[in-house]
Amino acid sequence: MTLNPLLRRRMDNFKANKRGYYSLLLFLVIFILSLFAEFIANDKPLLVKYDDNWYFPIITDYPETTFGGELPTPADYQDSFVIKQIEDHGFMIMPPIPFSYNTINYHLDVPMPAPPSLTNLLGTDDQGRDVAARLIYGFRLSVLFGLILTVCSSVIGVIVGALQGYFGGKVDLLTQRFIEVWSGLPQLFLLVLVASVFFPSFTTLLCVMLLFSWTALVGVVRAEFLRTRNFEYVKAAYALGVPDWLIIFRHILPNAMVATITYLPFILCGAIIALTALEFLGMGLPPGSPSLGELLRQGKENIEAPWLGISGFVVLAVVLSLLVFIGEAFRDAFDSRKDVR
Repeated sequence: MTLNPLLRRRMDNFKANKRGYYSLLLFLVIFILSLFAEFIANDKPLLVKYDDNWYFPIITDYPETTFGGELPTPADYQDSFVIKQIEDHGFMIMPPIPFSYNTINYHLDVPMPAPPSLTNLLGTDDQGRDVAARLIYGFRLSVLFGLILTVCSSVIGVIVGALQGYFGGKVDLLTQRFIEVWSGLPQLFLLVLVASVFFPSFTTLLCVMLLFSWTALVGVVRAEFLRTRNFEYVKAAYALGVPDWLIIFRHILPNAMVATITYLPFILCGAIIALTALEFLGMGLPPGSPSLGELLRQGKENIEAPWLGISGFVVLAVVLSLLVFIGEAFRDAFDSRKDVR
């Protein structure tokens, strides 16, 4: 398959930026691994063999009676009785980290938060939950939240900017004045206020943050449409009677998407930072959710446990740095003034 010469040049420019290229590869590897967090950090076995029968507790819940117990409730694989029953009649394979994000380690020899040990590689938080497991789940939740928010806000921003730039006149004037007023509002204060009124949930927080994040791309797309709508091929399409929506999406929008794509990693950074800030303030996701911001808040409240703040800071700094490097590489790749180095 032969690639378009322009696309080939952009890909070569992106690969020439070694820092951005390897940052993208590293970010994809970490993110893909985090999608399988249940197979990496979980308090349920990956596989159990009991009396020549095979069980997959990580996929299906089994009652304790399945493994010789007396209670019909789901089996607790941290319980010494269940462990002994399985070991006497077979074996079980646990994930590399035998704790989920909400699993409490009741077998600690020191007060909580416990320092790093062979059992809890990065220690525990002030409730006895494994820090490494919460980092893995928290990273996945933060990135997925940021990706959904970035996509939704980009779609709305592109549509609004396209309508402004294409039609101009009163549509552009009124919409621009509204955006200027809306962007001038204290966003973080309003986010905290709204988040404190509504019950915190993934969907609620996403909708609240979407109210303010959609303006990020409006100016870029508007400027590109104002420039491109005066090109001869656009005027020719309009003179031939091509519908406005077809001119917008087929003839002008592809040019505007070049600038839009270069902004996406930075918008994703802003979404992750905003979510972390709300969680740090206690206005984020429901209590108990895996959260980088909540881990940073615990580090602030437990100065004697530096592993909490350091772990959260390192993960957040690495993720944001990778996204910034990726954004810079995309910006260079789509810059027509740059040649392959």
